[in-house]
Amino acid sequence: MVSGSGICAKRVVVDARHHMLAAWRRSSPKSFSMDRRWWWFAARRSVSLPSHGPIHFRAPAKILWRTIRGMIPHKTKRGAAALARLKAYEGVPPPYDKIKRMVIPDALKVLRLQAGHKYCLLGKLSSEVGWNHYDTIKELEKKRKERAQLAYEEKKQLNKLRVKAESAAEEKLGSHLDIIAPIKY
Repeated sequence: MVSGSGICAKRVVVDARHHMLAAWRRSSPKSFSMDRRWWWFAARRSVSLPSHGPIHFRAPAKILWRTIRGMIPHKTKRGAAALARLKAYEGVPPPYDKIKRMVIPDALKVLRLQAGHKYCLLGKLSSEVGWNHYDTIKELEKKRKERAQLAYEEKKQLNKLRVKAESAAEEKLGSHLDIIAPIKY
């Protein structure tokens, strides 16, 4: 990345849970369900040789990747570079589980969708149309959350010990703190 170009060189991790991929409007209660719409989309292939036709991904990360690809000019060098930097995963893999995760306020379901409106979870939709790892990812996420909770409890305990040690050090130093204070040590 070029410095001074306005492009942020910092890695940003976005947690896409509770985000809306797209607003699916329904004209009537008798309209097609989401999986039927997806199957209609997936049926669009090349007639002569299906391997030449558009490839329809089943995994949620690949569906998200393809959706974002449609939002950027991926045929230009700048768009291709942006798409190459994009990484999408199901769940939170180990290198990113310790990094602070952000949200996109404009895409949050609670802010974009009115109460009572229908919505579809991307992971559930993917499992219904042929993705076989939905249960595996749920189990791995449960284990990750348990490990994160244990790490958080340990961190809280270490912070308590640190505060206790700092207060004990302040009591011991007492008069010496007045001498150290002007030096800003």
